Amino acid sequence: MAGNCLECGVELFGRKDKKYCSDHCRNTHHNRQNSYETNYIRKVNGILRKNRRILESIAPKGKGKTKKENLQKAGFDFAYYTNTYTTKENKTYYYCYDYAYLDIDKGWYAIVKKKEWVD
Repeated sequence: MAGNCLECGVELFGRKDKKYCSDHCRNTHHNRQNSYETNYIRKVNGILRKNRRILESIAPKGKGKTKKENLQKAGFDFAYYTNTYTTKENKTYYYCYDYAYLDIDKGWYAIVKKKEWVD
């Protein structure tokens, strides 16, 4: 006897280090343990993907310009980005995967695509 299943409590037979009675119990146990993290990551990734789609729609060829209001109307969330890049002139590009936006002047944003990430 190997003990009881960590998920359903059924008596286990077989190997001494066996923890689950089936793949279903093993998956259920791990899914329950990771549910908060999984849901949080899924939510954040959804926001980042939406931000990227919005940037891509504005600059499908890799360059574009728009007003902040247009981004906000489309549902862009400025609190979420994947990374930043600060130039020598102290201008900060905010990236959503391979697309970036830069506050250029009085509510206008430049949108660019980093090409070397695509190839």
